[in-house]
Amino acid sequence: MKIAIIVPMEIEAEYYRKYFHSGNKEMFGSTVFEHFCVKGNDIYLGLSGIGKVQAAMNLTSLLSRVEIDLILMTGTAGSLAANVHREDLLLVDAFTYHDAHNTLAGDYVEGQIPGEPAEFKLTSPERNKFAAFLQAEKVPYQEGLVVTGDAFIGSDEQKTIIKQNFPTALAVEMEGAAFAQVAYHFNKPLVAMRAISDNGNDDANSDFDQFAKKVGAKAAKLICAYLEKMN
Repeated sequence: MKIAIIVPMEIEAEYYRKYFHSGNKEMFGSTVFEHFCVKGNDIYLGLSGIGKVQAAMNLTSLLSRVEIDLILMTGTAGSLAANVHREDLLLVDAFTYHDAHNTLAGDYVEGQIPGEPAEFKLTSPERNKFAAFLQAEKVPYQEGLVVTGDAFIGSDEQKTIIKQNFPTALAVEMEGAAFAQVAYHFNKPLVAMRAISDNGNDDANSDFDQFAKKVGAKAAKLICAYLEKMN
């Protein structure tokens, strides 16, 4: 299989290099991907960058050139729900945009871009296999909606507005819905795992640096263990 692993930041990518060795660097569009071979699978490790445009552009650059079979997305998110805490793992089952407001333009719901689904649902067999792996390893996780937008959510005011529009959302981040939209149009399975780094409130700025590395390492360890067990 050809598997893409996409993370937003270098501090998250560095943990994968502890498990993968002797990779070659390849340029796709404006993005460098590191190419490794693990258990007979071709692994393409790349940075999405921060935000929706960077994420969509860099994933599209890869998918336009390589027939990727599976996209694995990891990274951090801020909690929106009272029962979602720092360091918790989320296996996302749907993405939408918290900064897309098009209800006045037609028969659309909050978060929906005209011409696109109301939510980008992640329901592939590949995602089910990853969920089964987490369960077999007795790794606790939650499933649900995560919302995406081009802003770091770092105040109670921002968080309150998002929760009003998306009361079932578990977390908020800056790339996932863009990944899901690209994967949807390329008809590629996306497995998205987010680790909670902060509470998305007034404490988020101080929380983020402290927790991003820790939860990034946790996600990388799980992904690498999954790849080792893949048939």
